[in-house]
Amino acid sequence: MPEPKAIQHIKNIRQKIHYIQNIIAQKGSIVAALEDEQNARAAILMHLTSIAEQFDKLLHSGELEMLTVFDKEDIKGSHALRNFIAHDYDGVDLNIVEAVIEERLPIMLEAIKALRI
Repeated sequence: MPEPKAIQHIKNIRQKIHYIQNIIAQKGSIVAALEDEQNARAAILMHLTSIAEQFDKLLHSGELEMLTVFDKEDIKGSHALRNFIAHDYDGVDLNIVEAVIEERLPIMLEAIKALRI
């Protein structure tokens, strides 16, 4: 049985994905949300950063079995995107962010559903 903290990290990832989806729904599209530099884009990038940090917490807490449901590329990609956001915020390639939101976040949600938490 996973530790309660590990379960909470997974729930945090799920919550951040839902926040991103809600922002996009409010703006009408991913592109419209990312064009709103002052609010929506900033929030989305922060939530993506938080997702990467939750993965790091799972990794460093030794809860590796919780990570096995995720594609290793999603974990590595999440970390790389987090570093890019943190170190070159204004240079973030929004096409990559759009692809992550459109293609990878739904896969992450499905992986979380498989955990049944």
